[in-house]
Amino acid sequence: QVQLVESGGGSVQAGGSLRLSCVASGSANGFATMGWYRQVPGKQGDLVATITLYGVATYVDSVKGRFTISRDNAKNMVALQMNSLKPEDTAVYYCNARLPGWVTPYWGQGTQVTVSS
Repeated sequence: QVQLVESGGGSVQAGGSLRLSCVASGSANGFATMGWYRQVPGKQGDLVATITLYGVATYVDSVKGRFTISRDNAKNMVALQMNSLKPEDTAVYYCNARLPGWVTPYWGQGTQVTVSS
């Protein structure tokens, strides 16, 4: 059974930093693309960042230069370092991961990030 467990959310003032981590388990063949998605109730969500098995990263424009995604394939872990946080980054952040060859991702339970001005 695939499970994704996130940690690292919290509250911070604008300009501060937070680091989110997500550990995936339950796949004998590891995970392909992993990423982070954020959602504010009533608003369109953002696919914040993704990273392939080989470390190729993509970002939504609003976080470029401020957020960095990384992964440790040996630990099936993906992290999101968030710097220069802004109030508009406030959201529930969800980790997701795809099994090799699969299209539909698995999701974590979400972790709240709150940035105050």
